[in-house]
Amino acid sequence: MRKREKACDPVNSSDMADASNKHMRLRFLSVVLALSFAIFPRYGYGRTSTHTHRSPQCGHRTVAEVIKEIGPKAEARIKPFFEQAGVSYPAAAISFVVLKEEKELEVWAEHEGKWVYIRTYDVLAASGGQGPKQRQGDRQVPEGIYHVVDLNPASRFHLSMKINYPNNFDVQKAHDEKRSNLGGDIYIHGKAKSIGCLAVGDPAIEELFVLVAKTGVNNVQVVIAPNDMRKYSPNADMASQPSWLPDLYETIGQELAKFRIRQGT
Repeated sequence: MRKREKACDPVNSSDMADASNKHMRLRFLSVVLALSFAIFPRYGYGRTSTHTHRSPQCGHRTVAEVIKEIGPKAEARIKPFFEQAGVSYPAAAISFVVLKEEKELEVWAEHEGKWVYIRTYDVLAASGGQGPKQRQGDRQVPEGIYHVVDLNPASRFHLSMKINYPNNFDVQKAHDEKRSNLGGDIYIHGKAKSIGCLAVGDPAIEELFVLVAKTGVNNVQVVIAPNDMRKYSPNADMASQPSWLPDLYETIGQELAKFRIRQGT
């Protein structure tokens, strides 16, 4: 039987093992170096790589960057209203009272256990009419008692603040009626056009954005009413509205009763 030929310039088995071990060590070192660059912060120009990144392509900004950029001018415009009302800035808590029919957004600040009127902004755009939001695509602005839950410094509407629609009441009523797809992403924002949200213009949203950031989103309530129920009852066509709407309006009316110090209300 013919013997198998040896390979030319054969490599000793111990040499092969050494070469293999050396290769593995080099690969391991490369992996470690790559991971160290990915995981550990790199230092340069006084900042680490964990600093919040702003994408030049998307124009992303952080809340802190917005406050630094527009805060001084925005506060110079709104602080005099707080001073005139005798309320420190920022206040411990803030309430926005939105009146859909009047297209107004009132700012109230908590001071010594009561709500003090600060000022009113015009709502420049808001789709729909009287009546609550019930589903995605109905173009209605919600009605009820909400809270600000997020600040968006990179909004395509300049700046924006998200409210917690649907709230527990909205979800419960939808469950009772077996409705789904309630919609969401309801904002108070800049510019002068909107579908289902509340547009107040750029100067106003700058002031409100900075105010909320300084007050804290957890301390900001948003009451959205069909009209100024402190003066007159809603004139919505109740026949076309859900049966629970009178209960909702009673709740909103009770909340609005806390905001009666404003002259003429």
